[in-house]
Amino acid sequence: MKKSLLVPAMLMVSVFVVGTSEYLIAGLLPQVAADLGVSVSTAGQAVTAYALGVVIGGPLVTVATVRLPRKGLALGLMLLFAAGNAVCAAAGSYEVLIVGRVVASLSHAAFLTLALMVATRVVEPQRVGTAIAAVGSGFSVATLLGVPLGVLLGEDAGWRTPFAVLAVLALAMTGLLAAVLPRQEAPATSVRDEIATVMGRRVLVVIATTAVGLAATSTVFTYLAPTLTEITGFGPAAVSTLLLVYGAGSLAGGLVAGRLADRSLGTTVRGTFAGLSVVLAVFPFAVPWAGSAVVAVLVFGLLTSATTPVLQSLVLRHAGRAPTLAVSVNVCAFNIGIAAGSALGGGLVAVDGLRWLGLAAAALSLAALAVSYAAIPRREPLTSSPA
Repeated sequence: MKKSLLVPAMLMVSVFVVGTSEYLIAGLLPQVAADLGVSVSTAGQAVTAYALGVVIGGPLVTVATVRLPRKGLALGLMLLFAAGNAVCAAAGSYEVLIVGRVVASLSHAAFLTLALMVATRVVEPQRVGTAIAAVGSGFSVATLLGVPLGVLLGEDAGWRTPFAVLAVLALAMTGLLAAVLPRQEAPATSVRDEIATVMGRRVLVVIATTAVGLAATSTVFTYLAPTLTEITGFGPAAVSTLLLVYGAGSLAGGLVAGRLADRSLGTTVRGTFAGLSVVLAVFPFAVPWAGSAVVAVLVFGLLTSATTPVLQSLVLRHAGRAPTLAVSVNVCAFNIGIAAGSALGGGLVAVDGLRWLGLAAAALSLAALAVSYAAIPRREPLTSSPA
């Protein structure tokens, strides 16, 4: 396999391992709570601790390591991730579990940023969007397969086992990355250059588009299972199948969007959010019937994952020669959007608005579309090649 294909493939698998960790514990909370002697709600703060580590620690780690050689940094971040999960697997108390989660989370945004940057450097400029989509698809596969399989393993072998497996997999990927990653020197930019880039108007607009756009998709996705159960009337087995349909759609959508972004980034960004606005607005009227619900879930999955490669490509385009911190902050914006959308959806569900989540999400998607026009003027020809 050519190195231009092998490197993104290995980075995708590494991202899959890292991505599985974030939500794995959510499916194991009752076991964790019982074993460590805390309430389920308290155990759930292990999810919050990880998210905070990503949002706060990610940019800080990125800034602190911006002048380090890329290959050594990638290996160090994977080892840090392995150490964090090993601590979780061996945790004898709730406090130690939280420490392990935070340690693992510190590598999350920084490694994803690094993986995206390394992948874009080993492919031709006209294939940057495709490379970003390939690496980012590791998260889609983590949601589709990694988290459910980890939960099943935890139910059979105890909640510590999946974390031990993740630590071992991270060590294995460290060895593989050591073998395949090319040596890449640190970017010839200073921390001041990186911060100035993030504070640029267009980069800030893209980051805002990311946060608002992900809030739109998260509003519906967080409560997709109860929607399909309570509104459509599907049983647990059918819901699990439909979530697989969603995941398959997400994987395909991200890869297709990456290719389209290589051809016309501006058109792909606008088309993605316009399409999302339509499917989200239709969602409340599609879910009461089984057939239309299946179609709506599939299209929703296709368009949701399309946001990742187009928005990251857009950040790279506007960040110019100092993109590392900008990409890291945009990764954090994804997490902020997901948290905001989940909170909004929860508030609407609390007032019996489960069926109508799509309308609120459609309004957010339209807002993201409107904001994106400030980053991509209507008449500006825009490709995904970095400036």
